Amino acid sequence: MQLKGKNAIITGSNQGFGKAIAEEFISQGANILICARNEQLLESARKELSKKAAGSHKVYACRVDVTDHESLDQLYKTALEKFGNIDILVNNAGVYGPKGAIEEIDWDEWVEAIKINLLGTVLACKIFVPHFRKNGYGKIINLSGGGATAPLPRISAYAASKAAVVRFTETLSEELKGTGVEVNCIAPGALNTRLLDEVLEAGMEKVGKTFYERSLAQKQQGGTPLVKGAQLCVFLASDKSNGITGKLISAVWDPWDKLPEHLEDLKNSDVYTLRRIIPKERGMTWGDV
Repeated sequence: MQLKGKNAIITGSNQGFGKAIAEEFISQGANILICARNEQLLESARKELSKKAAGSHKVYACRVDVTDHESLDQLYKTALEKFGNIDILVNNAGVYGPKGAIEEIDWDEWVEAIKINLLGTVLACKIFVPHFRKNGYGKIINLSGGGATAPLPRISAYAASKAAVVRFTETLSEELKGTGVEVNCIAPGALNTRLLDEVLEAGMEKVGKTFYERSLAQKQQGGTPLVKGAQLCVFLASDKSNGITGKLISAVWDPWDKLPEHLEDLKNSDVYTLRRIIPKERGMTWGDV
């Protein structure tokens, strides 16, 4: 029960990975407030999660549009009314956005993806951070992914926004040093969720042959289990991760459960961060001034 008595908010949690996080948080003793835009799915998820909580934990739901300031303000007020105190914020709400070459995509859809993935994450942090600062404690978990660490042709809004979320996380971590508030990013792996279905539905022409074929293989093979990333979220939301902040951690590739053994290395290095690579780091002799 790593999260016993903790109060958590999870955005984009009426289905898919967000719902998996909610399930894992409940299994570890947390009270949760799930939120998303689709009220019907949200209520269905709340009922299902309440059964899993079996009355031992509180499960609430609140319709939220993370791109709207008033909506997130209301989420904050609702959380305080329900819990009295907030310990954990998971910014999971996200979309792929338009698919296709940059000169072909719908601009408004591209901007909307940036609003949801990046601005929604930043705005939620802006609203909840004062509460965490006041308490001298808080765990913020932002969702990133493969789009942040490698080019993602023809899904540029997703790639750009997720890279920006990582750098924002690093920056916010610096701002919060010494406050007891820690913020990290996670890459949950190649998940078989509605986002994967969107890629396959868009087709090879829009997303490109390589990405389409990789996505099709992922669909057939099952992808990364949702629980893997959800367990990483539990770790980062728990006191086991105290001292770890400003990092992008992969649920699949990183030994995250052993990270407490390497706190000094993490604090004094740029491990698990986004950085510019210079020629000599790749064994090249040119590039120095």
